[in-house]
Amino acid sequence: MSESQPGPIRRVLVGIWNTVNFTRMLVFNLIFLFILVLVLAAIVASPGVQPLNAKSALVLNLEGVLVEQFSSSPADRVINQATGQAQPEIQLRDLMRAIESAKKDDRIDRIVLLTDGFSAPGFAALRDFAGALREFRASGKQVVAFATNMDQKQYYLAAQADEIYLDPQGGILLEGLGRYRMYYREGLQEKLGVDVHLFKVGEYKSAAEPYVLDGMSPEAREADLYWMGDIWQRFVADIATARKLDPAAVQAMIADLPARVVAAGGDLGKLALQEKLVDGLKTSQEMEALLIERGEEDAENKTFRQIDLAGYLMHSGMPNLVDSRPQVAVVVAQGEITDGDQPPGTVGGESTAALLRQAREDDNVKAVLLRVDSPGGGVFPSEQIRREVELVKAAGKPVVVSMGNVAASGGYWISMNADRIYADESTITGSIGIFGLWMTAPRVLDKLGVTTDGVGTTPLAGAFDPTRPLDPNVGLIIQSVIDKGYADFTGKVAEARDSTPAQIDVHARGRVWSGAQAKDRDLVDELGGFQAALAEAARLAKLEPDAYGVSYIEKPLTPFEQFVVNLGKSSRTEGLLRVLAPTPLLIDRQTLAKVERELAWLDRNGRAPYRAVAHCLCAY
Repeated sequence: MSESQPGPIRRVLVGIWNTVNFTRMLVFNLIFLFILVLVLAAIVASPGVQPLNAKSALVLNLEGVLVEQFSSSPADRVINQATGQAQPEIQLRDLMRAIESAKKDDRIDRIVLLTDGFSAPGFAALRDFAGALREFRASGKQVVAFATNMDQKQYYLAAQADEIYLDPQGGILLEGLGRYRMYYREGLQEKLGVDVHLFKVGEYKSAAEPYVLDGMSPEAREADLYWMGDIWQRFVADIATARKLDPAAVQAMIADLPARVVAAGGDLGKLALQEKLVDGLKTSQEMEALLIERGEEDAENKTFRQIDLAGYLMHSGMPNLVDSRPQVAVVVAQGEITDGDQPPGTVGGESTAALLRQAREDDNVKAVLLRVDSPGGGVFPSEQIRREVELVKAAGKPVVVSMGNVAASGGYWISMNADRIYADESTITGSIGIFGLWMTAPRVLDKLGVTTDGVGTTPLAGAFDPTRPLDPNVGLIIQSVIDKGYADFTGKVAEARDSTPAQIDVHARGRVWSGAQAKDRDLVDELGGFQAALAEAARLAKLEPDAYGVSYIEKPLTPFEQFVVNLGKSSRTEGLLRVLAPTPLLIDRQTLAKVERELAWLDRNGRAPYRAVAHCLCAY
């Protein structure tokens, strides 16, 4: 029996559909080809490496946040930069390499420091940066700083310059250190009916206080003021030394700031000049004219002869691209410590341990420098990384820790077994303590008219159900786990520091210290920045100065990521990306992001019903 033929209407509809489908594919293919042609044309037309002539200024435009390691993929960074969808990031290592190279480069006669839009999460990395600027000046070259406005971290950097200029409409605000947090107890427990149960060891372990209190505990207030006071006194002393001022006079000026602003008629620029915080008030046009007068004019662009950070890094070459010398490998542990394989900017128990393992298995690596900038996180991933540090040492390779802005709680856990621990005087460290949070929500369900009931084969069956009230036996189990975690923490610290758990406990109990205070309590070995720690790692490996290279152990770029990075180096393709990428939402997400970050502890996210946490909410 023959198959029936489709009717005329069906044939017409099928024909229309095929035509539409063909047209759709044709249009999309044409669009794709058009974009591809534009990209290839932009690449071919790319201006390449920025020229560098004699008597040039290295312009460090610091708009962005100072980081140890980029926190997003290379492709994301290029797109974000083109579209303005995320705050730019500046790697400390790039700045240090550029300044060190410029110091010896006869074509560079000065650094121009532009601090508008700059931010830093702490003072330790800032002090490394400032030290590099001072060394540049010591070579006989000039540093000039300019801004429209400056906060105290921006001013800390600017103070290292030979001359500081401020826009006449600008100002400088030195306000002191503050640490204020949101507290959720009333909202969670009174308004929502969530019962929050905190289990911890250490009266100073304050990371989880916002969920059970309405304000700071006396212990948290005492500890925070102690380490903040130390860091603030050092900040004032540093800028006073840099500007040749009396520290007491600077302190008095800050304490009397409201009255002095009023006396200056609200003119913050005039006040900064009066207090000798700056050397002059100039507009950007006047500043440009000054730099043209001191250097050489770029007649084509009608400005002073200059090169930016990205352009100069290309001139100074890629480090360790082909370096057969013995290496000191640098592994960066930046961000919260979490389970599994994590991207840069977050420390993963598996991923960071894998980087250390890679350094251990590389015969050309003779020592490891672990750069820690982390407030901690989960106990288990912290332990995974600590074990790998021990394995690196067991392989005969010395490990030196360089603490950045913060290396507290879990950040200290992954540091404690190093051969030597270096901390900046203004590093935040310590916070040796453990806590756990358990949430139950029967009162929330009561408000909805929902109850929980059932049976179990043992008294503990279903006891970890958060819809039921906390079973006292569950509380005993969790507190016992937390107690063991604290005993493990202090015991491991005692073993690593050649001490006893009882002696470590005196300085532990969750208390936070500055790097200088930690040195006094034998929690770190030496005070110094990245370069000092690097020199120590080379010394322990018996490597002669200038006879070794420094290589960062990181995940290699995929071919696609490398393609996008190369694309972003061209101003033409950057413009193309700006057109093609989506437009960002025009809302301020900072406060929402802060709340989301602090409430992330409430989400179990598939983990065990409870876990021990070594975390410090100690940013400022």
